[in-house]
Amino acid sequence: MELKINHNTQQMVQNTIEIAQESHSGFIEANTEAVTLQHLKNDCVIPVFSKDNESTISHYQFIHKAHDVVKNLFPELDVEPPKIRVSHTIKGRVPSAVGKPAKELLDHEKTIYYERCAFLIELPSVKHIVNGNELNLSVGGVRSYNQENLYSKKSLEKFKVFIGFKNRICTNLCISSDGFSDEIRIGSVMDLGHEMKQLFSTYNTEKHLGMMEQMSSFVFSEKQFAHFIGKLRMYQHLDKTEQLKVFPLSLNDSQINNVVKDYFGCPNFGRSPDGSVSLWNLYNMFTEANKSSFIDKNLERNVNAYELVNNLGNSLQNDLPNWFLS
Repeated sequence: MELKINHNTQQMVQNTIEIAQESHSGFIEANTEAVTLQHLKNDCVIPVFSKDNESTISHYQFIHKAHDVVKNLFPELDVEPPKIRVSHTIKGRVPSAVGKPAKELLDHEKTIYYERCAFLIELPSVKHIVNGNELNLSVGGVRSYNQENLYSKKSLEKFKVFIGFKNRICTNLCISSDGFSDEIRIGSVMDLGHEMKQLFSTYNTEKHLGMMEQMSSFVFSEKQFAHFIGKLRMYQHLDKTEQLKVFPLSLNDSQINNVVKDYFGCPNFGRSPDGSVSLWNLYNMFTEANKSSFIDKNLERNVNAYELVNNLGNSLQNDLPNWFLS
């Protein structure tokens, strides 16, 4: 399928002087609730490894260390307090409340922690306009206790950390593979801080911004967009051996449905009057749909969306075969 190169990108983006209002939705939404860092510190118990009763690194320690690393690494920049989303609440009670009806439990008799936690720390003084959208430099991470074997002895614990941008129009996260580490395995908070510092300090901001800016240079017509959506739906049903030959896709069917819905209805990234849509808008429809992912899958799918859209642009620019476009 032949695609068009957009030689007049200014018509495909908003006026940079009239940037759309920021959405108040969270950076991740599915099955999550907002909590404060103090709540995690003061009100939540800390899971342990059951065979030796050794403590895990808590969500509070993870986020607090990340905040310290950012402030020390960028002392000249403003650093906002972390925005925190949690899910999969694990409730309990103290021994003295055994047998007591749940509705009669007092606050001090209840225990709680969250299986999954995600956070975002913005650096609002670092702003860039990309394709008419204001992006803020941000860092964040994810911790999911369901990815630990808490029934064993203490072992290296898994964390996911990123540095990238947040689109202020829609709170969509823009994360590249170079700014994401999906499997940091460490044994102490000090080691965790070292790994975060290494990722944040080696991140290439200009390269990431340049790749996103280039996305607006390529455009789908309505017919081409429909063809592409059909291929996305077909991917899920390919034989496993055939899938290995195709660029991987992480979004599920319901999320692809949301992409189509936003194509018709999103005021910021939907279709143009002639039905066309730039790869930049397509990318943001992907990252918007990804907000429905659970915390433990969100960052990987976000990075996959970035890589997939750049793969499409590379195929067009260099006239390379691409299963999604053929």
